[in-house]
Amino acid sequence: MGLRAGDLKNLLDNVFEVDNYKSKMGDDEDIVVVSFSVQEQNAAKDLVEFIEKSYDFVLDADSTVSEVDEGRYKVFVELERDRSVQEHIMEMLYGITQLSEVEGFKFRYHKNFKSHDANIDKLHEIVPIDATTYTLAVTENADTFFGKTPAKIEFFGENFIIKKEYADPIGFKIKDFGKTNYINENIKEKINVNDYAELLFYTKYLGDYNITKFGNNTLTFENKGYTLVVERM
Repeated sequence: MGLRAGDLKNLLDNVFEVDNYKSKMGDDEDIVVVSFSVQEQNAAKDLVEFIEKSYDFVLDADSTVSEVDEGRYKVFVELERDRSVQEHIMEMLYGITQLSEVEGFKFRYHKNFKSHDANIDKLHEIVPIDATTYTLAVTENADTFFGKTPAKIEFFGENFIIKKEYADPIGFKIKDFGKTNYINENIKEKINVNDYAELLFYTKYLGDYNITKFGNNTLTFENKGYTLVVERM
């Protein structure tokens, strides 16, 4: 028996990624990879089967065989990068919404920190449809921002985890990201000058960033004129 409405309720993150992972079918310039975070391995397999059976425009769908984080699996969907790809994503989301009952999917493009409402206008604005626009679109992302850090970054909804060799992973919840002047004007909490040891730990772990703590749990990382605002998970 196939999946029915609501069968994947509470099992999918509401934020998915576009072009965050490499294609296994061909060049990234030609193929869009859409990825979902799913709780439970069986749910991930069920979602893959549903997508493959339901949408003939899908080139390939697959899931990770092991957890990428505690209890979480990734589902990858590969689509041709063309002028119809945004409509194809929306068509696929409609079906997945019925299964998951997620209200208001969002998407993050190529490891960018900010997520966007998953609607057709925003997808047309952000998702590249050819090789030239793809190359331009992937220049500003988390790998660029954390370029001083020899680590792997994984996104899960509004959170991300940094995994560094020979060190325990650390996780953060994204609160804001933008040009430093904008962030400085809009942050409401007061600077916390008492947690020097914590800031020293982040400097040793991540590299030589301008790191500041605000209030009890808000951190800012500044690099190349941009600032990321997070909370430690």
